[in-house]
This record gives sequence, structure tokens and C-alpha cells, in this order.
Amino acid sequence: MASESPAQPPAAESLESRISPPDANADKQNASTPATETTETTATTANAPPQVDGAAEPTSGLQEPEYGVDVKLSDLQADPNNPLYSIKTFEELKLNDVITKGLNAMGFRRPSKIQERALPLLMNDPPTNMVGQSQSGTGKTAAFVLNILSRLDLTEEGKTQPQALVLAPSRELARQIVGVIQVMGQFLNDLIVATAVPMEAGRGQKVEASVVVGTPGTVTDLIRKRLFNTSRLKVLVLDEADNMLDQQGLSEQCVRVKVLLPKTIQVVLFSATFPDNVVRYANKFAPNSNQITLRHEELTVEGIKQLYLDCDSGDHKFETLVKFYGLLTIGSSIIFVQTRAAATEIERRMVAEGHTVAALTGGIDGQQRDAIIDRFRSGEAKVLIATNVISRGIDVQTVSMVINYDIPELHVPQSSKRIADPQTYLHRIGRTGRFGRVGVAVSFVANKEEWQMLMDIKNYFQTDMMRVDSHDWDEVETVVKNVIKSARSGQNFNPRK
Repeated sequence: MASESPAQPPAAESLESRISPPDANADKQNASTPATETTETTATTANAPPQVDGAAEPTSGLQEPEYGVDVKLSDLQADPNNPLYSIKTFEELKLNDVITKGLNAMGFRRPSKIQERALPLLMNDPPTNMVGQSQSGTGKTAAFVLNILSRLDLTEEGKTQPQALVLAPSRELARQIVGVIQVMGQFLNDLIVATAVPMEAGRGQKVEASVVVGTPGTVTDLIRKRLFNTSRLKVLVLDEADNMLDQQGLSEQCVRVKVLLPKTIQVVLFSATFPDNVVRYANKFAPNSNQITLRHEELTVEGIKQLYLDCDSGDHKFETLVKFYGLLTIGSSIIFVQTRAAATEIERRMVAEGHTVAALTGGIDGQQRDAIIDRFRSGEAKVLIATNVISRGIDVQTVSMVINYDIPELHVPQSSKRIADPQTYLHRIGRTGRFGRVGVAVSFVANKEEWQMLMDIKNYFQTDMMRVDSHDWDEVETVVKNVIKSARSGQNFNPRK
């Protein structure tokens, strides 16, 4: 799904057949296989410098549309007398005071819809599995982090024993999740968080932390080398779970990790999207799970104004992008392209035009990628050109605009036409308009095929997309500036005001 180049054709063997049943032999932990990645495991304590990615400003409130949420409670279905209970305030969860203090530091005053519905189910005892879906930027990360922190044993003996494992599809998202855990848990004494991501250094170090966040391949290597003791793990979380269970390679790694973990572990899957073909795999990976889902026409974020520009050619697309530079730097912006080569070429041409931009793709060395995303977070670089490597989960509060320079598309072998990828489109535009903030998404189309793919996405989500004349620059500037300046972009937005 979200990949920076066309996905490889699926293997003949289905994903469902590769997922081990719940009673798979956990003794495989002792197996020894050659390492496939070099690894970095970095442990940080809760009093590390706060990173506030994913946290709302203290004065902001989440503005959500009224949409229906489908909830399947597998553990309550047998008893019709058990109502679906939810919370209206965090206080009703009766949290540890220091965790509540961390929530306040993040700016959360009351739960979002996904938090209100998910938290009582996640934190119930005995623990139950969950498959949770909600729109981008509505607090899914905070929900699973809160559950993790509430289940930790931070005694002298327990604080260095891994008790929760979070798997993410990219090093950038893993590092961000670590930041959220550190901020929410900053008042917990002796909280240690370890990051396990691919890197060239740090091999051979034993994992001594209560929470571990990493990528599946690196975590598998650590477990097989007996550097990661899984015996006390209580919670396994897959963030961007649909991508991790559906993407060739990642899905197999997730399965390998799971069979090495205790059979009693609570499995939590979260994502903004769960295509129908992934749902049955998710149900097998997290059996007997509570499920919170949305219909796909309810997935687009109301606070994001979606526009598109008709361009005459590929060269005209680039000329329009250059003109856009002044608008891109009002806040921070991300330009999404389909391939690494396109990212490199656009970066080269924009730098030649005298503009300051940075490019981030999966082909760049891990440490260099960290430096680039940190520059973008700090505001040193305001325009980031990226492949789909950061289309999922990355939360930079200042991002006010997303450009789809290339319409996201699926690679379907032997297909006679280009096929749109609505899931990746949704994740891309979800980098703006987060937790009730305003945002604008602009898509460039340069031919009939690209226009048709965009219309297919529009129809899939049953959403509105406004056409802006790329030859009338005054209109382009007026529309975009009004969106960014408006306190709320929604159905009452008038681009002519």
C-alpha cells in the first residue's frame, strides 16, 4: 500500500495462510538465524527532553464531525445485558495521577471519539485484543500509549524488563511514538523507553527498558539473538497495522515477531484505514478482538480543504510548484511524489531555482533521515519533498499544506490502466489538519489518467474537491491563503471571502 515505488506483485501464498494461529509455539524464540539488519537500540528515560509530536496545543480542542462509529464487541456479544460503556472525561478512567499529569502536559482535556470508545475496552481487565480505526490525527497514538503506561510495573526489578512492544513501519514513525510515550509518561519515575530501528551501530546491546518501540525486522533480530527478553511482555501494538499486515515483507516480519511472544499478550492494531481485504487477516492476527471501525466515506478529515490544479504537462506541474513556494512556507509543507528518483530531481531543480527544500526517501541512510526529519520538525526546513515513507503517522504540528505532486497509485501487474490508491491518498493528506487544526491538500493533475485517478479517489471517499485554475495565479493565492488563515475549514468555507 503506502510505498515509495510500485509494490512488488504478491506472493502466491496468501497472507492469511502465513499468520500463525494464537497457540503457535513460542519456543521458536530460541531459534538462531543470521541477522538481516544492523540495529540500534536506544534507551531513554521519561525525563528526557520532551518531544511533543502528536500532542495538541494546551488551548486547542478537537473539532470532530458527527459520524457513526461501528463497534463490534466480541467479548460482550454473548451477553445482551452488557451495554457499550464509554467515557466522557479522562478522570472517569481513574488513572494514576502522574499519567493524568502527563495527559495535561500533552494538551488533552477530554477524549476524542476514538479515545472515548477505545480506552475503556483497551484498559479493561482481563485485557482483550483490539482492532481500532479512526481518522488521521484524532488521537490513536495517545490511546494505545495510555493503555501501555497504565499496565507497566516500574519497580526496581520491572523497570528494565520489556513489558510493551510497539511495532511501526518506519524509523521516523517509531521515533515519533517514542516522543509521545516520553511526554505522556514524563512524570512516571523510572520509565525507560528503547528504540529498536535499523542502523549501523549499537549491535550486541541487551534491551533493558519497560517499553520498546521499533521496526519488525530489527525487533526479530534482537529476540533471536536473545538480546530482547519477551517473557514479561503484556502488550503488542501495531501502528499503521493495515500497511504492516498487507505489505509484502513487513507482514511476514510481523508474523515472525508475534510467534516469539507470550500467548497471553494483548494485541492492539490501530490505523486510519482497514481495507476489506485486510480485515480478515487482522482478525486472525488479533483473535477475538473488540473492533472499532468507520465506513470509508467517513474517513476523510473535515478540517482539510481538498483542491486540485489542472496542469498542461509535467513541465507545467513543476512551474506551478515553483510558484507555490511562497505559499508552502506560510507554515510547513510536504510535497509527495511516487518515486525516489522524482524526489531527487524535484529537489535538485528547486534548489537550482534558489529555494530551500529537503528531500526524504527510503534510500537515504538512517542517520541522515533522522537529521532531515528533525530539521523539518524544528522549522529549519519548511518544505519537505518525500515519498510515501512518511505518508503514515508522522505528526508535525506546523504542517498546513500537503501537495500531491504525483497522484498515489497502485502497482497492478498486467493492468492496462493506472489505478488510484485511495488509502495512501488519505494517509498523505492526513499529515495536515491534525487534531482539529486547519489544513489544505492540493493535488496536481497533468493528463486525463491522473485526473481520472483523482476522481476515483474523490468518489471512493464521497468527498469534495475544488478545482482551481492553475493559469489564474491570483485565484490560486486567494483560495489557499484563505484556507490557511481560516479558523476552521469546513463546509461553510468561502474561498472568495
